[in-house]
Amino acid sequence: MRQTERKRLRKLLLVFAGLIAAGLVYALVCTIFSIGIPCPIRSITGFKCPGCGVSRMAISLLRLDFASAWNANPVILLMVPFGVYIAIKMSISYVRFNKKTLSKVDSILVYIACAVLIIFGVLRNI
Repeated sequence: MRQTERKRLRKLLLVFAGLIAAGLVYALVCTIFSIGIPCPIRSITGFKCPGCGVSRMAISLLRLDFASAWNANPVILLMVPFGVYIAIKMSISYVRFNKKTLSKVDSILVYIACAVLIIFGVLRNI
C-alpha cells in the first residue's frame, strides 16, 4: 500500500470512528433520558417521513431486538445491507483511487432506493 493510500485509509477510519462514536453517544442519550431528535416533518405536518423510527430501529439493533427494529422502520432495516455495500464500495474506491463517485450501476441503485423510500413514506401515511 502506498503512502497516499495509507493516508486516505487513516482519514477514512477516523471519519468512521467519529460517526460510530457519535451514534453510540446518541444511542446512550436516547436510552438514558428517553429522548431523541424529533422529526421536523412529523412535527410540522403530522405525517411520518420515510426516516421516522430510525433512532428506535438503531437502538433496537444494538440490543439485537430485530422484531422491534422491524416495527420501527422495516424499509430502512431492509436497506441497511445495501447501505453497507455502498459505503464499503465507496471506501475502497476512495482509498485505492481517490475516487469519490459511484459507478453508473450503483448510482441507479441509489436512485431506486430513494424511490422506494419515497413510496414507503407515502404508503405509511395512507
